[in-house]
Amino acid sequence: MITVDNLTKSYGDIRAISHIAFNVNAGEVVGLLGPNGAGKTTTMRILCGCIGPSEGTVRIDGTDLHRNPKRAKARIGYLPERPPLYDDMTVGGFVAFSAALHGVTDPQAAVVRTLERVGLDGELNGIPIGDRIVGRLSKGYRQRVGLAAALVHDPSILVLDEPTSGLDPAQRKDLRTLLASLAREDRRTVFISTHILGEIEAVCDRVIVINNGEVVAQDTIENLRPDAAQIQLHVAHGLPDLQGRLMAIPGVDTVRLDSPERCTVTMSTDCRAEIARCSAPHDLLEMSRMDTLEDIYMRLIQGPS
Repeated sequence: MITVDNLTKSYGDIRAISHIAFNVNAGEVVGLLGPNGAGKTTTMRILCGCIGPSEGTVRIDGTDLHRNPKRAKARIGYLPERPPLYDDMTVGGFVAFSAALHGVTDPQAAVVRTLERVGLDGELNGIPIGDRIVGRLSKGYRQRVGLAAALVHDPSILVLDEPTSGLDPAQRKDLRTLLASLAREDRRTVFISTHILGEIEAVCDRVIVINNGEVVAQDTIENLRPDAAQIQLHVAHGLPDLQGRLMAIPGVDTVRLDSPERCTVTMSTDCRAEIARCSAPHDLLEMSRMDTLEDIYMRLIQGPS
């Protein structure tokens, strides 16, 4: 669905991204991770045709974005970090305007369908949200308006740059649930950049990590985990006795006692099910992996310690 090959962008002597290459398959949800200044937004803008690359190609469902931009862009819905909204327009009017820009044949029906899809079909303080002035809405509602504008032409690909930036925790949760629904239920291809690692874990099939303008890793989160994974156990009693039983499990390399009730288990193979069964008689209170996405991300960006 999205094919990026040898993508490079330079601003004078400054190279923002260098020889980036990756694919995003149809129906896949892929997250783009990287520190500030890594080149995420530059990559997003090139993918959507907002700026051109210095080198390389982007193909959208087989169409070269540079050679046939109109056809390629028609497949994409883009939500930048700061949605380009017109504050003096009503919500419904702005989404209808976006539909007209995309050449939607029945814009009114598309507006009704899209407002319902993104949760803007209700009322706010007794006034239909579609009739509210965009500039008087909260940040969370404004993000939904931007998302509606990106979806109104029913694109098969959704590109989201920091979609929950500046939202409070409740707003982030609501929008994350909506994004997951758009990806899974509508079977859209979604390419998302975010600093919120929990969002990536919640909705993404794969991650692409870039640093200093270059791709440093791309795979599923599970495949990016180190071979020697660690989990932490918390039991109510009998941890010293449990230590010996855990060491007898094939795949367990070490068991380190951290406290009278907690220990860290290092595994060479995934034997969590057997560890849980073994720990159950000791009243297992908690079992959690220590190689989280944050651990993986920091290892890729900073290198091994």
